[in-house]
Amino acid sequence: MNFPQFLLILRARKVLLLSVAISTILLVLIGSLVWPNSYKATASVVLNYKGQDLMTGQTSAGNLMPGYIATQIDIISSKNVALRVVDSLKLAQSPVVIEQFQSATKGHGDIRDWLAELLLRKLEITPSRESSVIEISFRGADPDFVAAIANAFAREYQNANVQLKVDPVRKASSYFAVQIKQLRDTYEAAQSRLSKYQQEHGIVSVDNRLDVESNRLNDLSAQLVAAQGAQMEASSRQRMASGSSSVESPDVAGNPLILGLKSQLATAEAKFAEVSSRLAQNHPLYQSSKAEIDKLRAELNSQTKATSNSIGNNAQILQQREGAVRAALQEQKMRVLELNRTRDELGVLQRDAESAQRALDVTAQRLSQTSIEGAYEQSDVSLLNPAVPPANPASPVVWLNTLIAIFVGFILGVVLVLVAEMRDRRIRSEADITELTQLPVLGSIEWNGSTVRRPKRTFGRSSRAPQLN
Repeated sequence: MNFPQFLLILRARKVLLLSVAISTILLVLIGSLVWPNSYKATASVVLNYKGQDLMTGQTSAGNLMPGYIATQIDIISSKNVALRVVDSLKLAQSPVVIEQFQSATKGHGDIRDWLAELLLRKLEITPSRESSVIEISFRGADPDFVAAIANAFAREYQNANVQLKVDPVRKASSYFAVQIKQLRDTYEAAQSRLSKYQQEHGIVSVDNRLDVESNRLNDLSAQLVAAQGAQMEASSRQRMASGSSSVESPDVAGNPLILGLKSQLATAEAKFAEVSSRLAQNHPLYQSSKAEIDKLRAELNSQTKATSNSIGNNAQILQQREGAVRAALQEQKMRVLELNRTRDELGVLQRDAESAQRALDVTAQRLSQTSIEGAYEQSDVSLLNPAVPPANPASPVVWLNTLIAIFVGFILGVVLVLVAEMRDRRIRSEADITELTQLPVLGSIEWNGSTVRRPKRTFGRSSRAPQLN
């Protein structure tokens, strides 16, 4: 079937086409006029998901997720928000609603759940394509009622948004409150051990004491080195001053008393040599000179021995001093080692106390922050445009329904015309004969119902024969 054939069919069955179209238009028009009016109220909310949190000053990463808007739509259309609307408007306490619930469910189920499902069926949520505005619409027969429901959904959505944000923070605050008690006990125990250790060891400041004892150890080390050097020198002097070579000792030779005795002995010996050359041995002057020499020699030997003994005593004193310094140095080493051990143990206790204090401070800070955030009930959702009672019904729209009825009526008429044509196929053009017989058309007769005349005929395809119109 080609388009000219389709037009011929429509023209031939135009009565059926027009009757179906007109009937459809009339039915839709009557239905639109009889159908009860339905009103639609819309409340607009805006999501501040790109702004900073007033409490933390940071942008929430969850707000930047691609599915954030879809998540908010799911929250608005959730049963939790619907139940909040039912409770806020006290719909479950209305006698009319209770009667409708009893009639619809025979008393089975919960009236709040039943109302929530009814509200969600008539709820429409439309997000904007290029903004963060969401429109919450509700349909119903009462303009004031639909406006109240739309505003209630917007308001309870804000409350639900606040609750979803605040509830985890409050749970975290409760957790930190429990933890801070345990951490405080741990810190007090660590501080008590530290104080007890300091009292037992009489420690005021370990670092200062260690510095003093270390300086004293260094001083004793220097004194020991000096004492060892002095003791070695004294031992060498003692060895030179003892024995037959004591006269060669610089300490003995340099003694002023010994030098004086040696000078007197030399003088006495010179005098004795002169006397012995002039006098005999029995002469009194000879005897006195010899006695003087013997006396000086005895005094020189005695003084030399005393000097040697003095040098030995000095060496012993220096040796004893070196031993005392060595003992003091060893004792000081033990004291410093003990202080180091005490400092290590005290450092462990101090680190335990400091670690416990840091954990307590961090937890206290987190507790303070979560407590403030838990008390902050500012929502990220703002009401942009509240719903107002609509002045005109949203449906039915008579002119729109009429246009749709005209289109549907003609489509339905065309379908019925085609069905009727298929059930009662008729020849309406030369193309129908050609398609049906698969033979060429030799001529056609033009029929005019108002004037009867003899038709002209045309035979063959000769150019000389007149064609039959």
